[in-house]
Amino acid sequence: MGRHAAELVGLAPEVILGGVGATAAALQQASRTVPVVMAQGIDPVGNGYVESLARPGGNITGFTTYEYGFSGKWLELLKQIAPQVTRAAVIRNAANPSGVGQFGAIQAVAPSLGVEVSPIGVHDTGETERAVAAFARSANGGLIETPTALSAVSRDLIITLAARHKLPTVYGFRDRVTAGGLVSYGPDLTDPFRRAAGYVDLILKGEKPADLPVQAPTKFELVINLKTAKALGLTVPPSLLARADEVIE
Repeated sequence: MGRHAAELVGLAPEVILGGVGATAAALQQASRTVPVVMAQGIDPVGNGYVESLARPGGNITGFTTYEYGFSGKWLELLKQIAPQVTRAAVIRNAANPSGVGQFGAIQAVAPSLGVEVSPIGVHDTGETERAVAAFARSANGGLIETPTALSAVSRDLIITLAARHKLPTVYGFRDRVTAGGLVSYGPDLTDPFRRAAGYVDLILKGEKPADLPVQAPTKFELVINLKTAKALGLTVPPSLLARADEVIE
């Protein structure tokens, strides 16, 4: 990615629209002057892309996918759709700062919900499969899949393991639910690109990335798969169905 970023910067563009945070990191290493607008940044302050959300201070600005505190909502949603859950395994990438931050936010709300949480890594698919199988041997368990590049690669495996072991699972992105997962809650991934186009326009008109605040998501979607709920023996509360942006039957 670094080589491609250097090639792109070498074309001397007036502004670059980047995607996920890893793209922003590569572009920042290639240039500290070419303006970059990220559409799906994760913890841009913690990762060193910007000095602060309000005043980025460098050549990068844009939009974030998540703030870590949001992650606690996944555990709340798991308890709503599967009240019997008292144990939750969080599938995350421990090598990624977002994996640590998201797990910490989930841990913070766990006591108030009466849930014990534990992590499962996604570095090795065989290890993930064994860890989920071991976790499922005890009753009242559920899963949370935190969105990372590695979990995206393992998407179908995680959905299959959840079904095989009858584990209610909450996901961060809707494509997991359309592929057979139970429920997802997360940002609309198209909207930040639309909003990023506005930042690109402002920069082309003379604004500086350093002065354009990094903005959080404004549109979120709740997606529920009733077929999967039925297979798990779950009755989705009417209040949850009423809130859903999409219900798959």
